[in-house]
Parts: sequence; structure tokens; C-alpha cells
Amino acid sequence: MPKPENPRPSRRRRLAQRAVHAGWAWLQRTGSVTAEHPGRFRFGALGPHTRLAFPLGTVFGEPWIHVGSYCIIGERVTLTAGLMPDLDLGPEPILRIGDGVVLGRGSHVIADTTVTIGSDCYFGPYVYVTSTNHSYDDPHQPIGKQWPRMEPVEIGPGCWIGTGAVILPGARIGRNVVVAAGAVVRGTVPDHAVVAGAPARVVRRWTPDDGWQPPLRTPAPKPIPDGVTPQQLSALSGLDEETAARLARLDTEP
Repeated sequence: MPKPENPRPSRRRRLAQRAVHAGWAWLQRTGSVTAEHPGRFRFGALGPHTRLAFPLGTVFGEPWIHVGSYCIIGERVTLTAGLMPDLDLGPEPILRIGDGVVLGRGSHVIADTTVTIGSDCYFGPYVYVTSTNHSYDDPHQPIGKQWPRMEPVEIGPGCWIGTGAVILPGARIGRNVVVAAGAVVRGTVPDHAVVAGAPARVVRRWTPDDGWQPPLRTPAPKPIPDGVTPQQLSALSGLDEETAARLARLDTEP
């Protein structure tokens, strides 16, 4: 008869677990890369209040990588400039990342030729951006041995790039564009558009004359009014539905 396991871990195990978690938190804090503590990395530019989380992904060609201020680069994000390390790529940066950019965990940005990401772009996890694609012109040579094709990539400011999206060489994405999760983007995407699918196509777009077409199906979220304190929000979260409804009716009465 198997002996049942003790559902409560031993004191020794609890202490070991706490020590492991505390040690890992220390490694994350200490191993992260900032302008003040760049470690072995020598970025062409790394703005203040920007942090590359530890553990990092593959990073090379950093003298040709310029990263703006207030950026959050998640764990295991790959940033590369050039086909391989230790190349001289000339006087100009190859990979430019604007201010306030968020790159989600496990994303890859591969800049063998110029890649530009505008300010205030938010990337979900596991997004893949590349300026290089394989070629298969010669049917007698293995595809992996043929010289690749390279085209610049540009992502405008204010974009939202969903989880698992792929941005292919030559993509030109306008400002404030939503790229749906899993979309594969190539070619030009206009400003203020939503694209989805593989290959991605425009499924919704905003223009000054027509607004959003097709129209949005849900009302826009209401921002928190100015002057509301965290304590007031905490108090509101504890209200029951009946009290909240009564307060809402009072708010609509003259």
C-alpha cells in the first residue's frame, strides 16, 4: 500500500523554496541591463529608465542598436544587428527602438538591415520581426545555403502588436495600428488600421471623414476621472452590486 504524501511541505523544504525564489529575484534584479549597469553590452544608445530583463535572449551587434528611454524589454528577448556578431556595419544604427516601447517575453527583432520601431509601441510575447527572409531562386541548392533577401522594416509609433505576430521584411506599418495575434504582416499597412490573418489584411480602419469602418461594436472604455485616488478605487471595489447600481442612478440624476 503506497504511503500517502504529506500535503504540507516540511519546514526545510519551505525554507529551501523561499531561498530559491529570493535568489532568483536577486539574479533578475542584478542581471538586468540598464544604461547605468550595461554589463558587457555596449549599445549604440540606451536611454534612461530603460531595462532589459534577465535572463536575456541573444543580443549581438549592440553598437548598432539604439534603444530609447522608458522601454521595457522582457525576458529572453532577442535583439540582433547584422547577420552575425563582430561585423562592422558602418556609421549608422541598424536597429532603432523609440521611447516607451514594450517588447514582450520571448520576442525576436532581427535587423540584418534597418529596422525601426516607433515610440510607444507595445508588443505581446513571442512576436517575430525580421528584415531578412530566405530565398529559393536556385532549385538545385539547399534553401538554407542561398543568399537571403533583405528589406527594411518600419513600424510606426503607437502600434499594438499581438502575441505571436510575424512582421516580414519590407513591412511598412503606419501609426496606431493594431496587429492581431498570430497575424503575418508584409507590405504596407495604413495608419489607424486593424489587420489580422496570414497574410494579414485590413479588417477595420479609421479615417477623419468616416470614423471607424466597420463601426466598433462596443463603446469606448471610460477613463478614470481626474482626481480619483487609489483609496477611493479600493473602496468602490468593495461595493455590492445593489449599492453600485444605486450610486450609478444618483450620478445620472439632474
